[in-house]
Amino acid sequence: MDREYDPDLASTVPLLPRNDLSDIEAARRGLAEMVAANPRAVDESGLTIEDRFVPGPPGAPEVAVRVFRPRDAAGPQPGVIYLHGGGFVMGTVDVEHGAAVAVASALDVPVVSVEYRLAPEAPFPAGIEDCYAALVWMHDHAGELGVDPDRIAVLGRSAGGGLGGALALLTRDRGGPRLCFQCLGMPVFDDRLETTSMRDFVDTPLWNRPSAEISWQHYLGDDRTDVSPYAAPARASDLRGLPPAYISTNEYDPLRDEGIQYALRLLEAGVHVELHSFPGTFHGSSMIQTAAVSRRASIEEMQALRRGLGLDGSS
Repeated sequence: MDREYDPDLASTVPLLPRNDLSDIEAARRGLAEMVAANPRAVDESGLTIEDRFVPGPPGAPEVAVRVFRPRDAAGPQPGVIYLHGGGFVMGTVDVEHGAAVAVASALDVPVVSVEYRLAPEAPFPAGIEDCYAALVWMHDHAGELGVDPDRIAVLGRSAGGGLGGALALLTRDRGGPRLCFQCLGMPVFDDRLETTSMRDFVDTPLWNRPSAEISWQHYLGDDRTDVSPYAAPARASDLRGLPPAYISTNEYDPLRDEGIQYALRLLEAGVHVELHSFPGTFHGSSMIQTAAVSRRASIEEMQALRRGLGLDGSS
């Protein structure tokens, strides 16, 4: 299939590594190396950064989190719980350290980045339960963290976006800490793999249908007869009462259509949604920060988060 990639991105496509999840350890190393080769230019000098262990789900280990706090914050500030990507099987707090620093610095708010357990060693529901435990801790320790407990947003991209959507559902249904906003980039929402984009994009850069198939297999196993919406939010029957959302998708990403469809369902449920599908892009193309479309996407995401947290005077 001929694809009209954005001109700023097209020359990089042949240079990108092929994502092979058949060897999980090699894939994890490859992701870390790729991110390290494209570091974010971030300044940590205005932040205090601390690694903590917080209570995990009942009967499970503690959850590691990395806490980023502005040094000169005055009074309680909105906060962000940050969920890294990686197809449920890759990614770490370290890999997305620069991205979390960028959020904390750009918004001047505390950020809690979660080291949730990964599949296949810890399949669903381990990862989402770790994220929920971290959210409860963040809410309960809001005073210590300098966070306004009524203004906590979730930010996630790729699998982190899927976990962010799932976290919004889970905390709503459990009557847990209420999220004020969900910012979800190229989210993973649907294990059924039936959308047009998922069927068509079998060889797209960085993520494609074969990657998605292996990822879901590791996360859910063989039994797909009764998949939880906390694993695949697209399966949720009721989206009412969820927090406002910003959802972004990429034109040449197998995840494109499930993100768009979920945004439409949120709108139908009466949830405020901002949706943007960036043309000429592919999954993870925003790491190519020299591209104008990547800079635009990054700026827009931070603007959406700022609005969602009430930092623009809207609350």
